[in-house]
Amino acid sequence: MESTLDILIKAIFSENMIFAYFLGMCSYLAVSKTVKTAVGLGAAVIFVLVVTVPVNYLLENYLLKEGALSWINPEWAEIDLSFLSFIMFIAVVASIVQLVEMLVEKFAPALYGALGIFLPLIAVNCSILGGALFMQERQYSTILDASAFAFGSGIGWFIAIVAIAAIREKIRYSQVPAPLRGLGITFILTGLMGIAFMSFMGIKYGKDKKDDGEKTSIIITIDKENTIKRG
Repeated sequence: MESTLDILIKAIFSENMIFAYFLGMCSYLAVSKTVKTAVGLGAAVIFVLVVTVPVNYLLENYLLKEGALSWINPEWAEIDLSFLSFIMFIAVVASIVQLVEMLVEKFAPALYGALGIFLPLIAVNCSILGGALFMQERQYSTILDASAFAFGSGIGWFIAIVAIAAIREKIRYSQVPAPLRGLGITFILTGLMGIAFMSFMGIKYGKDKKDDGEKTSIIITIDKENTIKRG
């Protein structure tokens, strides 16, 4: 099994929501015109993911999936409410996004005005719902692993939108060919950044978790008579 550190690092780099799965592209393209707005939206996405994925993990494992209700009554072990997953996940996401919207409007009205309609649209951001669905599909063993995945996914999305915003601010003063100005060059840059992030694939940062005690290994030695012994 993957370690928590592996899950975190892979969610940031090799399984980046933008560059690996192209989730949340609408907000990524629309709000990445300036670094200031990109930082604000990226921080909001991190917060929403870190809150909603663990909450949805608890809902999935203690309410929705088959056998999840056995902790209440053993007779309910055969009840399967997984068909409610989409509705419950979206309800949780919408609730947290509404909270974020109220907080941003209260404490950062300038950022609230700059983000505009894209702040409440976090509720239908594919990366947010994708985080919950990936958590459900991968069946993380602990809430810590699910939280690490959520935090890593948020950080990865944050890095992607801030990086492209910084580049877009710089290329305003560059001689970009007229047909590629705007979204054209942005798509090209996103593709190049996606290829760059592919270089992180296959890197292992943490030790694998051991399921059933210590792993045994076979050591082969050769004695003086050239016979093979196993120990």
